[in-house]
This record gives sequence, structure tokens and C-alpha cells, in this order.
Amino acid sequence: MANIEALKKTFIERFGGEEEGISVFHAPGRVNLIGEHTDYNGGYVFPAALTFGTTLIIRPRGDKGLGLSTTNFPTSNTLNIDSVAYDEKDDWMNYPKGIVNELHNQGVTFQRGYDLLYHGEIPNGSGLSSSASIEVVTAYALLSLENQPLDTVKIALLSQISENEFNGVKSGIMDQFAVANGKKDHAILLMCDTLEYELVPFQPQGYTLVIGNTNKRRGLVDSKYNERRAECDAAVEALRAAHPELELLGQLNVEQFNASKHLIENEVVRNRATHVIEEIDRVLQSITALKGNDLKQFGELMNQSHDSLRDLYEVTGIELDSMVDAARKVPGVLGSRMTGAGFGGCTVSLVHEDSVEQFKEQVGREYKEATGLEASFYVCSIGNGVEKLS
Repeated sequence: MANIEALKKTFIERFGGEEEGISVFHAPGRVNLIGEHTDYNGGYVFPAALTFGTTLIIRPRGDKGLGLSTTNFPTSNTLNIDSVAYDEKDDWMNYPKGIVNELHNQGVTFQRGYDLLYHGEIPNGSGLSSSASIEVVTAYALLSLENQPLDTVKIALLSQISENEFNGVKSGIMDQFAVANGKKDHAILLMCDTLEYELVPFQPQGYTLVIGNTNKRRGLVDSKYNERRAECDAAVEALRAAHPELELLGQLNVEQFNASKHLIENEVVRNRATHVIEEIDRVLQSITALKGNDLKQFGELMNQSHDSLRDLYEVTGIELDSMVDAARKVPGVLGSRMTGAGFGGCTVSLVHEDSVEQFKEQVGREYKEATGLEASFYVCSIGNGVEKLS
């Protein structure tokens, strides 16, 4: 967790004034344990909030200014809170601006302006949801200080709308939902279509989650993310010959899909749909495995998930595949897979506590030999969703 006192000092250096009136909020990053590229297909995902994320220091102003600054980048700006517009050169600031814009759209009238200092511990472009963390902490803090209701499901939705419409990233709801609704030592079984969710205890005795960052930057907007969405839409279109009511792939189960997948003539599109349908089923099998304390089976499902993302959905790439291949060779690793949208970003592995140091050394070495890149590793605990710290 960030050093709050040091961040308050930085805040005062940048914005002036006293500590009086300062509030501190935190929103986590998230890791998706299994269920990848199922969210925008109306299927199940199984994410968890991490203990590290974005800390926000915020204080009301005497005018309608919106001061935005971060410890992570040199860019900062002061705008008018009543009129924000997307501007490419504002870079990361478009995420908080998008939230302010969406709050306006939802009828929130700001009584005053605010100064905001962000401190992000999530590696940028890693696929651990730095953007969702910024969005959710901004929405939660502003609604809090404007004495508005704090409904974390609604906060997740407005954050997603902001990312989709203001920032032009067609992300599903999973990232914002996990960041807003996470709970310590639990993962979230979320049905993305209806937002029904269940908190499932995740305390893998003797094992821990290790996130491996490939340190290959990936930008969601320019990645093949939108292309995959279009391919899934094409699959739905073809399957409507047998299922006229079908709107999202996640509305079919494995049996229904297998009976009608011949209707998808394009092999690539059929592969994409096969991944989605089988991945949703793997999420449900994972819950059964965890509730039965069968960590070995859970690890096996993680492995199957990665292989499907590599072979059928084609979103892994040499960096993620090299890291997963190296991870699976380490004794004490039950499962390893890419997590996030792919094309770089991170892997998540379930590793025996006694093997963590060997894992970091061996995977780091083999990954560098294969790709020339240095990996970073994070031994993770599962933490709470967005909250006020002080």
C-alpha cells in the first residue's frame, strides 16, 4: 500500500494549501483468474481484486476547477469541472475526465471543483486494469464528497460507459465490476450479461497467485480486441439460423453450441466462438473445483484456458506463451495462463509457496532467453474493492 503521508505532502507541494479537507480513497487493480474474452459475450468471468492499485488524494476547491495530477507521469492540468472534453494530449487524464463527463450525463451537478492526485501501483499497460482502477476510485470519491448514493454496481457501470464512450475502448464490464465490488480473500463469479454475482472464497491453502508481467506494452484501443468482438458478432449472426433469439454467444451452453456450430462456415469465426463457449463452461467447472477444494483441477482448467486462448482465440503471442511454458515446468505450479485481453500484459500462475523463489528465478531466466525482455513478478493477495481510507 502507498505511503499516505508522503502522498499528502506531494499533494500540498503541487496544489498548495493545508492538509485540512484532504480525503484518501483507494481502488485495486484486478486479476482475472479464468474466463477470458467471455465478458463482452455475456458469459461468466472469475476476477479478483488485488491489494495494490490506485490511491487518490482529493480535496475540494473554492472554485469550479478540476486539478489533475499523478505521481506516475509528468503531465497535469487544471480544467473546468463543468465542461470536460476528450483531448488526446491529456493522455491518462482522459480517464478521470470521462468519469466527470458521465456523472454530468447522469444528472450529478457538482457543487464545487476538486484537486486530485493519483498514485498508481499498477504497471501501465500490464492488463491489470489501471484504467478501471482510476475510473472507479474517481467516481467513488466524487460521489462520496458530493453526498451522492454510493452504489458500487452503478459505479462499475458508469465507469464502463465512460471507458467505452468517452475513451473509445469497447471493454466489457468485468474490470470495473471487480475493482468496485471485490472482497478480501474472495473472487467474484460474475455473469456479465445480467450482473448477477457471487463472492466465492479463494484461500488456496499452501498455494499463492503469482502474476508475471511480460513487460510488453499493449494498447487495448489499437489491439485486435475490436476485431475479436466483430468475429463473435459474426458467429452470433450465423447461429441465429438455429437460435433466432440469440443476442450473445454466452446465451448458449456447450451442447446447444455443438449442435449448431456447423452453421458458422468461416473456420476462424467458428474457432473464436468455440473458445468463448468452452471458456464459459471452464469458469463454472472452476467454481465446482474450488468449492470442493480441488486446486489441482482448478490449475488444470487454468492451463486449458490458456491453450484455448492461444490456439482458438489467437490473442497470446510469443511473450505470453513463453512465460506460460516456462511457468508450467516449475515443480509446484498447478496452472498458468494469460490474464487480461492478451497481446502482451500478464500471466497468472497458481504456485506452491515453497516454489515461489524458484519460480521467479527460473521463469525470469527462461523468459529472457526466449524474448530478450525482463519479466516482473508480483506475489499477490486478494484485497477489497474501492474504499475510503481516511
